[in-house]
Amino acid sequence: MSQFFQIHPENPQKRLIDQAVQIVRQGGVVAYPTDSGYALGCHLGDKKAIEKIKWLRSLDDKHNFTLVCSDLSDIGTYAKVDNSVFRLLKANTPGAYTFILNATSEVPRLLLHPKRRSIGVRVPDHSITRALLDALGEPLMSVTLIPVGEELPMTDPEEIRDRFGAHLDLIIDGGACHLEATSVIDLRELPPTIVREGRGDLAPFRS
Repeated sequence: MSQFFQIHPENPQKRLIDQAVQIVRQGGVVAYPTDSGYALGCHLGDKKAIEKIKWLRSLDDKHNFTLVCSDLSDIGTYAKVDNSVFRLLKANTPGAYTFILNATSEVPRLLLHPKRRSIGVRVPDHSITRALLDALGEPLMSVTLIPVGEELPMTDPEEIRDRFGAHLDLIIDGGACHLEATSVIDLRELPPTIVREGRGDLAPFRS
C-alpha cells in the first residue's frame, strides 16, 4: 500500500518533499500533482520503476516519455535545442505544455521513442512539482496519469489512492488539479506542430 502525503499546494512542507525525494531515489513510483492533471513519476533511468509505469498505463515502446524539469537549464543536457527553439521555450515556460524534442545521448535508451529518438520535455508551473524537482536536483521521468481506456487525466488524489494505491509507493495529495492534459507541441522542426490541444495558449505555436 502506498504512502499518502498531504502537501500544501502553495507552500510545500520541506520535510515531506525531502521524504518524497528519498522515495523517488530508492526506486519508488510516485503520483504527484501538476498544473494540468496528476502524473506518475520516477527516478530518471530506473528501469524497474519505468517498467512499472508502463504496466500501470498499458504503454508500448512508442510512447513518448516526458522529462519534467525545474527550469530550462536542464533541457540542453537532455534535448537538442537551437536558438530559435530555445527562444520559444523560454517565452512559454513554465506552463502546461509538453514539448517533443530530439534527445541527446544523455537520455536513457528505454525512455526514447524506438525510431525517432525523441523525448518529451516539460517545465510545469506548480509549487509542489517545482519543490520536488529542486530537492531532487534532476528531472523526473514522468507520464500523465490517465487510466487505461480513459481520455482525461486523474485529478483527485483520493480516487488515485482507491484505484492505484496498491501499486504506487507514494501519492502526493496537493488538492484537485485541472481536468485537462497538457498541450503537446512538436519542436523537432519549425514551424511547430501541435500534436495535442490541451491546457496552455496555443497561439505562439500556430504558423
